[in-house]
Amino acid sequence: MTVMKRYVRKNILALEPYSTARDEFKGGDISVWLDANESPYDNGVNRYPDPHQRKLKERVSELKGVDQGSIFIGGAGSDEAIDLTFRIFCEPRVDNVIAITPSYGVYKVAAAVNDIEIREVQLNDDFSLPVDRLLAAADSHTKLMWICSPNNPTGNAFAVADLERLARSFDGMLVVDEAYVDFSTAGSMLPLLPELPNLIVLQTFSKAWGMASLRVGMAFASPEVAGLFARVKYPYNLNGPTQAEVLRRLDEDISGKVAELRHEAVGLSRSLSEAGCVVRVYPTDANFLLAEVTDADRVYDYLISNGVIVRNRTKMPGCRNCLRFTVGTPEENRRVIELINEFK
Repeated sequence: MTVMKRYVRKNILALEPYSTARDEFKGGDISVWLDANESPYDNGVNRYPDPHQRKLKERVSELKGVDQGSIFIGGAGSDEAIDLTFRIFCEPRVDNVIAITPSYGVYKVAAAVNDIEIREVQLNDDFSLPVDRLLAAADSHTKLMWICSPNNPTGNAFAVADLERLARSFDGMLVVDEAYVDFSTAGSMLPLLPELPNLIVLQTFSKAWGMASLRVGMAFASPEVAGLFARVKYPYNLNGPTQAEVLRRLDEDISGKVAELRHEAVGLSRSLSEAGCVVRVYPTDANFLLAEVTDADRVYDYLISNGVIVRNRTKMPGCRNCLRFTVGTPEENRRVIELINEFK
C-alpha cells in the first residue's frame, strides 16, 4: 500500500490542485503573454514567477544529489514545509504527532494551529534520543514524528542508525529537520530517501548559507510525497526575485565560513567552560552552544544590558538555567567571553 493511501488525509488525496496560468504551457516561441492577467509593462517583477521553481530545483538537485522530483522548495524557511506536513497527513482533532523535547518550538505551534495533539517525549538526560520511548508513544492515530538533528536548542546530532531505526519501525511519517546539518559531521538522512518512503528531510538556506532574510527552505521526500507538497502548497509560494537571488548565491563557496564557525565553536565552548558563572557547556554539532549557568535570568539580563543578546532557554524541559549562544564572528565571540568573565 502506498504512503498516500496509508497516511494521507482523504480530502488531500481527492484535492484537485489549483492550475496556474503557466501550468498548461508546454513550451514554444511565445512573445506575447496574455494568459495571466498580469501588467504588460516590464518593470522586472510584473510577471508571475515559476510556481515550480524549476531552475532552483535543478541547482538544488546538483548540490544535494537528490532527484528533482523529490524536492519541495518553500517560503518562510522550513516553516511552510512544517505546516504543509501537518495539513497533508493529520486529520484535525483525530490524529496526533510525536516530537522530542526540548526542541524547535514551531512544531508545537504548527500542531496547535492545525488542531492536532502533540505528544512530547523528553530526551534522555544526556540529550540522546530515546528511541524506544518515542516508538512506545505512538498509537493508531499517530501520523508524524518530528526529530530535529542537530537538535535545537541542545546542539547535538542523533546517530543516523537511530533515525533509520525509527523510520523502519514507526508506522507513520518520520520528519527529520536538518536545519544545522551543514555544521555537523554526523551525516544526513538524504542518502536513505530511496529506501525509506515514510521519510521527509527538511533543510534550509537560512543557516550555513547565510540567507535567513530570504526565508527559503527545502523538503526532500519520495516523489509521491513531494508531489503532495506541490499539490497542497499555494501556487506562487516563492517570489521571482528570491528565486533568482538564491540561485546566484548558491554559486558561492561557503566551506570557509562553515569551517571558521566550527573552529570558533570549539574556542567559544572552551572559554565559556572556564568562566565562573558557567556550570557546563554541552557538545555541539551546530553553529550554537547550549550552556548551563548559575542563574540564566541574571546572566541573560546582564548580557542584554551590555548590548549582547543570546537566547534564554531556562523554561524548556531539561534546560533549566541554560542559555543558547549562537557562534558569531571572532570579534563577537571575544566580546561575549569578556562579559561572561566579568559577570559577578
